[in-house]
Amino acid sequence: MPETKPRNASCHCGRVKFTVELPEELRGARCNCSICSMKGAVTVYAPIEALTIVEGEDALGCYRFNTGTAAHYFCSNCGIHCFHRTRTDPNTYGINAACLQGVSPFDFTEVPVADGVRHPSDHGGVRRQFGVLRFERFER
Repeated sequence: MPETKPRNASCHCGRVKFTVELPEELRGARCNCSICSMKGAVTVYAPIEALTIVEGEDALGCYRFNTGTAAHYFCSNCGIHCFHRTRTDPNTYGINAACLQGVSPFDFTEVPVADGVRHPSDHGGVRRQFGVLRFERFER
């Protein structure tokens, strides 16, 4: 297990603040399921117990659909998706990397995209990769 360190995070307006224990080197991921495709967030993963809401728990909204297993938490004031309890592993949170202090989704040059349309829970536990998103910064 890689060593972790606490990282501060918040939504856009700052009403929801949380900390999460994450490895020094972050590995981003995406998914092609209906909600992840629309959110467009780069996600990093942590065990449920690694996340602590510091402020604004009362401002968190929750959205569930389909099987209701995944719980998508967002700030009810600014609308930013902060984190979600995953369907694949309900003991894991997927954290929106853009909410992490000092982290940008553009810090990830390659992001694997999981095939959430053919979710492992619906297809015999088989995990498939849908593709890879790449980011190349242009010099200004």
